[in-house]
Amino acid sequence: MGIDIDFRGPLFDGRAERAIEDACDEARDNIAEFAQNRALSLMRAAFRNPTGYYESRVTTTRVSSDVALVHDQGVVYGPWLEGVGSRNAPVTRFPGYWHWRRTKDAVRTRGPEIARTAIDRHMPEMGG
Repeated sequence: MGIDIDFRGPLFDGRAERAIEDACDEARDNIAEFAQNRALSLMRAAFRNPTGYYESRVTTTRVSSDVALVHDQGVVYGPWLEGVGSRNAPVTRFPGYWHWRRTKDAVRTRGPEIARTAIDRHMPEMGG
């Protein structure tokens, strides 16, 4: 009497691992896209005298395989617009727009849902 074990399927032939990697890449990219769009929409709604330059500098950079960074490419007056610069209150009355802080809060809230959608889309490839 013996036991036969069948080592076939997505878990054993690499399909599940590839699907997990694809889901993680998709989640990272979708969350970064959401963050960039959210930041830009907050800027469009709040900036009083937009020139378009600052918004044109907002971009997404893939830092590593699991990290994407949405940033303003180091525009010198970016901290002032956000409200964290040395020239904000009490030096001036301008408190900043807080567009990056509000974007981070939105990503913290919606990020898990965005990631879950990416994982659900790849679940059949994982054998689930």
